Amino acid sequence: MHNGLSRRSLLSLGAGAAAASALAACGGGGGDAGGEISKDAVKLRFTWWGSDARHKRTQQAIDMFTKKYPNITVSGEFKEWNGYWDSLATTVAANDAPDIIQMDELYLASYAERGALLDLGTATKHLKVDGIDPAALDTGKVDGKQYAVPTGVAAYSIVANTTLLEQYKIPVPDDSTWTWDDLKRIGLEVSKASGGKVTGVQSWGFDAGGVNIWARQAGATLYDASGKVSIPPAVLAGYWQYLLDLAKQGIAPAPSVTVERAGASLDQSGTATNTSAFGTWWNTQLTSLSAASGQQLKLLKLPTNGQAAAAESPYYKPSMFWSVSSRSKHPAEAALFVDFLLNTTEAGEVLLTDRGVPSNSTVRSAITGKLADTDKAAAEYLAALKVGAAPRVTPNGASGIEAILKRHTEEVLFERQTPQAAAESFIKELQTEIDAA
Repeated sequence: MHNGLSRRSLLSLGAGAAAASALAACGGGGGDAGGEISKDAVKLRFTWWGSDARHKRTQQAIDMFTKKYPNITVSGEFKEWNGYWDSLATTVAANDAPDIIQMDELYLASYAERGALLDLGTATKHLKVDGIDPAALDTGKVDGKQYAVPTGVAAYSIVANTTLLEQYKIPVPDDSTWTWDDLKRIGLEVSKASGGKVTGVQSWGFDAGGVNIWARQAGATLYDASGKVSIPPAVLAGYWQYLLDLAKQGIAPAPSVTVERAGASLDQSGTATNTSAFGTWWNTQLTSLSAASGQQLKLLKLPTNGQAAAAESPYYKPSMFWSVSSRSKHPAEAALFVDFLLNTTEAGEVLLTDRGVPSNSTVRSAITGKLADTDKAAAEYLAALKVGAAPRVTPNGASGIEAILKRHTEEVLFERQTPQAAAESFIKELQTEIDAA
């Protein structure tokens, strides 16, 4: 499944060794956020990654909070993704971490298990989570403790180009009943009807979400509760066989095109350039895709394999998290600030969907009327989706999964490895990384 997450994860790998060694030195301060809010002057540091637009929105929210609590000062520290994790690991190891940390799922376990994050279960006096779906809230738990709360949530979808389907006189499929075989069949119809100008399906296979979904539909999991790689080789081989079939049958682009696009920006994808009728994306990417495409795009639920487990396979992917440093000298005030960002409509109306469709259902409802039509469609998709339990958080040591996955997907698509051999190799390599952490 093509998405921006896999690209930015690859960018972070150069920082991986430095971050791992720095993190090894960190430890928790053992504080909690159950105390009273101070009436004295309090200074908080808040770090995040993102675009200039995110910085502006975030600063607006900070200004609103400090106006409401004039004795609290919040100092923002923001960076681009590929420098963020080096900086965070260094400050954490030096016991100088920011109080409030924008966290990613790939690194949550690494920081939590080394004692760098506050158990937010101690913060319920100042940080309320009752407005968040339990399945979304569980994505921020490590070993049963709430080390992070999701800022927003997303889910996988198929983005269908209905303009292309209408042009080639192909009906939009019924996403309440369709299967992966249906996607293959309809995709082939598109490829044939267009004379090869448009492929039916934009291929994927470069991020962990696609593997998670495939495993869950088969009644399996990528990781078990203890953090071991648990996807059966036969299930993973089936995933890669499907992607190989798409390429060999002309339903998806040639492997060289797929690999090139996987490393490019969203606006160069098959969906954005109107050269593929169907693509797998996070629902929250609809607005960016629509702007690039200029054609009518529609969110569809993922196809299934027809097995009973498939009904519970969709899940909430946290767009990102809010965490609090275990070393914070002001954990109560830090928790109060997170509560403001997470649970107030005033902050929600400023932040909108910049960090995903808001995880707080009340905030989500309050801002829906202010959203662009495509963002509304993304919110409505989530509201109608039946989700299962959250997958196990990425284990410590597995943050490089997408680089390993990318390499094995390429090996399969270029037929340098069979799907079965790739599956066995991938599982062994990923488990070795986890064991070495």
